[in-house]
Amino acid sequence: MRILNRLIFVVAMLLGACAINQTYAQDFTDVNSLKYYNGLNFRMINYAFDKTLRSRFPEYLEDSIRPTLSDRAKCTSGKAIRFATNSTAVGVRYNLLTNMHMMHMADTGIKGSALYILDDDGTWQFVNCNRPVRIDSDIRPREDSIQTKIYVDKLDGKMHEFMIYLPLYDGVRWLEIGVDSTATITQPMVNSPKQGKKLVFYGTSILQGGCASHPGMVATSILQRDLDIECVNLGFSGEGKMDNCVARAMATIPDVAAFILDPIPNCTKNMCDSLTYDFVKILRQARPDVPIFMVEGQAYSYEKYSGFYSKYLPQKNYEFHKNYLKLKAENPNNLYYIDRKNIYGPNNDGTVDGIHLTDLGFHYYAEKLKPYIKAVLEGKKVPFQKEVDRPYPEIKD
Repeated sequence: MRILNRLIFVVAMLLGACAINQTYAQDFTDVNSLKYYNGLNFRMINYAFDKTLRSRFPEYLEDSIRPTLSDRAKCTSGKAIRFATNSTAVGVRYNLLTNMHMMHMADTGIKGSALYILDDDGTWQFVNCNRPVRIDSDIRPREDSIQTKIYVDKLDGKMHEFMIYLPLYDGVRWLEIGVDSTATITQPMVNSPKQGKKLVFYGTSILQGGCASHPGMVATSILQRDLDIECVNLGFSGEGKMDNCVARAMATIPDVAAFILDPIPNCTKNMCDSLTYDFVKILRQARPDVPIFMVEGQAYSYEKYSGFYSKYLPQKNYEFHKNYLKLKAENPNNLYYIDRKNIYGPNNDGTVDGIHLTDLGFHYYAEKLKPYIKAVLEGKKVPFQKEVDRPYPEIKD
């Protein structure tokens, strides 16, 4: 009987704790009490071609690319909305394209949205991210594809600058910003990130944002906040395969401060050999004054211990670097190579699965690229990097 009483007591305590946690986890303000405004009426940042939620590619490219690449382009990775408001509460309401789920990445990163506020010292500070809901159902369209969230309430009622990052691995059909019914919401009054030049990043799932915990933690967004410049994210999960038509489209993007290319994880050794030269050459010929950074393929955490990958990944880098040297010999200007040393961090513990990055990994990745990009933006000499021999590692059976 004494054991039963103790068990009942423990269960009651746990249920009470859950009830308390649920109470404090709830929003004070009802999402339905806010007035909602179309997010596209405000400044969109970090996009390359059209101010749209439809795709990160221009519409004319649709008939030239693989369906799988077109699907990845519909992900809103990197895009964000800037606005200012004096509302005491800031919320969001948006409709997901697929409401997808993956086993190795948090839903908050896949299909969540993240709110940042510009602090008094001029730095962007993370406020909150919504927790997307998904109910297992075959019904289409899914009612739970519409996500709502009060990011923060009980604000001071003064005008503040805000930024909402869109999902990394899902698309968005429409997005609305919620504020108090009597509040003022305007275009941003602070020019941040600065309008004008943009950094354009091209690559794979790693660049797209796999596997950040929320949309503000992908490397392009970190660099956007740190360098105060728009960063276009053209990372395509499994599809960063150096298509010539993509290079030609990238070459038309106006006001590019630099191209940063990181395609090796999606390319085979032969692709690194046969596709690199033409892809980079297209950009160089069309935009000879725009610096190009070629980022070496990362060392997977298990590479050192694998009899296959310890040879194969360096082979891919060898072919990529070989083409860099060929391009550099033709024209040494505005072409730079960033090696992979410490790109995941000193202990290779910046990944969730040996390949895709955690928030820590994205921090290291951004820190690796930052001095090179910052030098270009400030008109300084890009950090000198001595060319080293990369012997071709043979794989033996």
